[in-house]
Amino acid sequence: MATPDRRRIGHWTRAAADAVARLLRPLSPAGLLLGALLLVASLTPSLIPRTTVTQGLLAGVSLSAGYGLGVFVRWLWAYLELPPSRGRTPLRTKKVLYALCLLLIIWALWRAPHWQNIVRAVFHMPPAENIDSLSIGAIALGLFAIVLTVARLLRTSASRFSDLLSKVLPPRVASLLGVLGVVVVVITLSNSVVLRIAMHLIDSSFRQADALIPPDVAPPAEPNRTGSDASLIAWDALGRAGRQFVSTTPSAARIEALAGGPAQMPLRVYAGLPSADSAQARARLALDELRRVGGFDRAALIIITPTGTGWVDPAAIESIEYLYRGDIASVAMQYSYLSSPLSLLIEPEYGEETSQALFQSVYGYWRTLPKDRRPRLYLHGLSLGALNSERSVELFDVLGDPPNGALWSGPPFAARTWRGLTRARNAGTPAWLPQFRDGSFVRFMNQNGTPVPADTPWGVMRVVYLQYASDAVTFFDYRDAFRPPAWMKAPRGPDVAPQMRWYPLVSMMQLALDMILANDAPMGFGHVFAPSHYVAAWRQVTGVEGWSPQGIERLQHELDAQRAASLAADIDEGGG
Repeated sequence: MATPDRRRIGHWTRAAADAVARLLRPLSPAGLLLGALLLVASLTPSLIPRTTVTQGLLAGVSLSAGYGLGVFVRWLWAYLELPPSRGRTPLRTKKVLYALCLLLIIWALWRAPHWQNIVRAVFHMPPAENIDSLSIGAIALGLFAIVLTVARLLRTSASRFSDLLSKVLPPRVASLLGVLGVVVVVITLSNSVVLRIAMHLIDSSFRQADALIPPDVAPPAEPNRTGSDASLIAWDALGRAGRQFVSTTPSAARIEALAGGPAQMPLRVYAGLPSADSAQARARLALDELRRVGGFDRAALIIITPTGTGWVDPAAIESIEYLYRGDIASVAMQYSYLSSPLSLLIEPEYGEETSQALFQSVYGYWRTLPKDRRPRLYLHGLSLGALNSERSVELFDVLGDPPNGALWSGPPFAARTWRGLTRARNAGTPAWLPQFRDGSFVRFMNQNGTPVPADTPWGVMRVVYLQYASDAVTFFDYRDAFRPPAWMKAPRGPDVAPQMRWYPLVSMMQLALDMILANDAPMGFGHVFAPSHYVAAWRQVTGVEGWSPQGIERLQHELDAQRAASLAADIDEGGG
């Protein structure tokens, strides 16, 4: 007769053997077929060229998602006791399906370099010679194996939990509670342990990077510059992005050499997160510093909302500083240490609060000045900065005395005003470059300018959105998982491959990856805006005069060349 210890050992041995059998059971033919189809679709052209690693990861995610969806559909079919679910799939049929999947994947991997070179050709990039189809396949299959193992471990855990509950509950109730119990445990552990630790490490690393002062960057000596000894904001309180913003101000001589004629050194004011304890206190400090340096005595003043880390795009600010020949001031305020995606995910309301505080502070003082002696007031933001800059202005509050205009570049898909204007576009105009009513209030621009005729009059406030059709940061939409996006309809943007197609679920995952890669695109594509396009956009917003067509063309060419050299240097420093 077996002892209790032996019975217990035998029970756990059988349970372990059952768990191993669950992990090693054959793949579902239906899941594998759907997974292979999604993998093939994931290798086709999208908005941004991909590397071998990123393409392999996307293919692995697509294979996993398709397999999981196929398994779920097969389970649901059987659960509903529909006729085709009875019996097992014949072995011969399985072998045919497995062979078909293998052939599909091999064909797609062979075509992957060609599909990526289609996108590169649209961006005027040379064909890639380092796209390794075998590595793409290895990465995809490796990721699929990891996901499958984790999924089967979770399923085994849910089954064991259900078996325990089935002793006191009906079988199907026990099965449901078993699955829900595992889901609750995974979510709880992810949020309370993994996510908390990850967020702490991310915040700490970004905070340390923000506080880092490169040894070759010294505080400015001129008293009318932020961070100097005379400044109300200390050099080490500007943050990394603020110090970069202030220290790269073009000199009067540099502007004069390119623009011709007399020039001034622009004024740049920046308030970093360490400069004060609250958004309102930093906004008051920024206003006081702006008044101290004489920002309201210039011809124009720009309120800039930076990206998540506090970065201000040099292409955007330098282009308007040159157009005004330095007779301009700008003010920006940091609201996060995190990159824009993380900031949008973790603290979405804080950027809006900060941008509103700065706008209300500066605008409130600006409107008290005599209209004939105050600077023209503009707003600017890139990416997450565009979203928060949009939200900083309540149009009903400024209708009596509005700012002169705004330039918002690369607005993210979550920007409410941008989405509303795009949705209400004139009939027959494309979603990637819409026209809104008579064009007197808002205009959309891309690499080729705006479709609104040049002689169309502006209203009292000019708003311009600068956007590229190849920028997934702007055109991503979760609904792309189950319906084709409007911007994919003909005619397409000049920077979108004609061979790009919509696929259920896969296109949404492609665009999600394109968002991550958008900042790695060549200048003038994706989420990397060219100074020449900024010059054209700022001319629409400001109506600045005193430039000949030849002078504008020379300015655009020189600023593009300088920016391209700077981007190339950044790539070299980062190891490519």
